[in-house]
Amino acid sequence: MLTSFFFASIRSISWFFGAEATPIQPTPLGICSHDATDRACWGQFGLGTDYYEETPETGVTREYWFQIENKTMALDGVERVVLSVNGTVPGPTIIADWGDTVIVHVTNMLTDNGTSIHFHGVRQFRTNYMDGPSSITQCPIPPGDSFTYRWVASQYGSSWYHAHFSVQTWEGVFGGIIINGPATANYDEDKGSLVLSDWSHRTASVLALEAQRTGPPRFDNGLINGTNVFNGTGSRFRTKFVAGTSYRLRIINAAADTHYRFTIDDHIMTVIATDFVAIEPYNTTNLSIGMGQRYDVVVYTNKETRGNFWMRAIAQISCSNHNNPDGVRGIIEYVSEPESASSKNSDLNPPIEPNTTAYPTIDSCDDENIKTLVPRLSIPASPNISLFSAQEATLQQVSPERIAWAMNNSSFVSRWDYPTLEQFGEGNNSWARQQNLIRLPEKDRWVYFLISTNFNASHPIHLHGHDFWVLASGVGTYQENVTLQLENGPRRDVAMLPAFGYLVIAIVTDNPGAWLAHCHIAWHAAEGFALQLLEREDEIRSVEGVFDKEAIQNTCRNWRNFSQSVQIEQDDSGLR
Repeated sequence: MLTSFFFASIRSISWFFGAEATPIQPTPLGICSHDATDRACWGQFGLGTDYYEETPETGVTREYWFQIENKTMALDGVERVVLSVNGTVPGPTIIADWGDTVIVHVTNMLTDNGTSIHFHGVRQFRTNYMDGPSSITQCPIPPGDSFTYRWVASQYGSSWYHAHFSVQTWEGVFGGIIINGPATANYDEDKGSLVLSDWSHRTASVLALEAQRTGPPRFDNGLINGTNVFNGTGSRFRTKFVAGTSYRLRIINAAADTHYRFTIDDHIMTVIATDFVAIEPYNTTNLSIGMGQRYDVVVYTNKETRGNFWMRAIAQISCSNHNNPDGVRGIIEYVSEPESASSKNSDLNPPIEPNTTAYPTIDSCDDENIKTLVPRLSIPASPNISLFSAQEATLQQVSPERIAWAMNNSSFVSRWDYPTLEQFGEGNNSWARQQNLIRLPEKDRWVYFLISTNFNASHPIHLHGHDFWVLASGVGTYQENVTLQLENGPRRDVAMLPAFGYLVIAIVTDNPGAWLAHCHIAWHAAEGFALQLLEREDEIRSVEGVFDKEAIQNTCRNWRNFSQSVQIEQDDSGLR
């Protein structure tokens, strides 16, 4: 069965500029209802299903058409040219059920630049060349061209897609991903994606140049689902609750360089998922969310609750340069009837600003306590490893006007016009040192990575193609006597490397391909904070779907023709 989604048909189930979401209605396979009283079930599958080994075969295809284009908008009331997906920021939300096939046709409508799209956290099991990062799995899509991404939703939960070329994400090329599936807590209504971002009235490319020369730039503002106020202009994000109703929120940090602490005044959140991994529920008043991370929460409301409440995304200034750290807010309006809650907001009737008080919080860029992030599907990490790779992140002064990040003293650079997969497909194994390539040839082996830094900055470490096990993290120098959490430790695809500290993660080599690992701070990735894994290379050509030499070469041929005709010069590591 083929289900086609255009922007107009899915806007009602996403939050855009304060529009109110309607409940997202999944369509699980038979046997159980997956209703408000039993969210744990999913047809013949459930929370106990090992989704690394088994995926429902739904026979359903969800198809989307995206156009990447310039548009003049005033996201916080200050008008400027942005990049958009189908004319909106955020772009359309990709919605599918666990096991569906997702097809996304991306057309580059820009006049003078390439683009590509990465589906953040999507495992891309045996579909490596659909992963999207320019210079790794593909060349940029040149102006006027299209590229079709096709992948299976083998996980369930919440994520986002974004550009993976030339800091376009932070010009507006991003949107939510919702994969419906079982959950570890019951709720009445799914409110959909809640995307937190930072925002500047200057372009992201200008900020990136400033970052290379003088260090991290300062952001003017932050947005919740693409909207906020600035100096008396713009509008707050708004959503409506009915007292006595429980709501699922899918919180995404899509910022370039802002670590957010998310909280709702006078409300407790029950956390049910980290990234694409369902966890044992725990309660909290605030969440520490690094760049690229996601948390699913359920908010249970009291039947007697009335009035309006602040929803706050507080920029953590200990690691974020931000001019409005306390001003990134949305409004929860309580209404008396469900019909009122599902009605669209109107700027003609702006809500009364709340007078509620924030919970006390600390300013910190640490992860949530890993002891609380307990996966429902228990999978221990093995102590029997084939490789222990130690990687130290350092900051280097390359020239008087340029700084760079390096891993083991090698600052990552990969070519837009000659990506890793194309090089591999040609049989060219003369990998340059600056490609920071680690070869993992063996099948189903455990590999540990120790990432450390002696710099006063935390880093969100993201790995493509895998969930990884978080075995340990801490401040100071890693010692061999550090206890590793092998028994059902957190699994996710982004974890924080603490300032002056270390992070130990583990993967299983179960997914052939070229996979990128990088800091998800925009400037750091652009400045070389990255490495790549060439995993099970003997299978990249032989396993169907992993590699398509003709498709890669076609895009690269078109990109090279375009870039040569306008004399584009690569000005970063090739990643952002």
